[in-house]
Amino acid sequence: MAGKRLKRKKLHSKLFTKNRLVILNEDTFEEIFSLKLTLMNVFVVATLGALFLISITTFIIAFTPLREYIPGYSSSKLKRDATELALKSDSLLIALKKNEAYIQSIQKVLNGELEYAKFNKDSILVETEAPSPKLDVNASEKELLLRTKVEQEEKKASKLPQTKVQPTKK
Repeated sequence: MAGKRLKRKKLHSKLFTKNRLVILNEDTFEEIFSLKLTLMNVFVVATLGALFLISITTFIIAFTPLREYIPGYSSSKLKRDATELALKSDSLLIALKKNEAYIQSIQKVLNGELEYAKFNKDSILVETEAPSPKLDVNASEKELLLRTKVEQEEKKASKLPQTKVQPTKK
């Protein structure tokens, strides 16, 4: 106990002993600058300086265009361009499908498989636009039965007394 107390006092005296930092002119030994410091003050100032540098660096990287030079980080312009290109490619695919359906219909008319009177560009375009399928999201009878079965098993499991397994001693 006494040893710990002595170590604490020794550490305390080392941290809080006042020292003097003096800058002298080497030729004339004239004192240019003088400062009283403790080891604790130096530690605190160094820690605050490091935290300040880290925060400034983080701020510069996060809120300036420098972040685009970090590997794996894409620029906002690149994201915007990618979105625009995806929309354009979707619209081009739709236009391509319409044109293919129109050309196939013209080929049918030219081959004689379809009468000209039945040929109408608007009806062809309507055929190419596939309606979105309606999905049945209601639960089926099997699902409802499974749900009730699981609920019953959970109720039975919660009613059973919980037994604690104690480790055996060797």
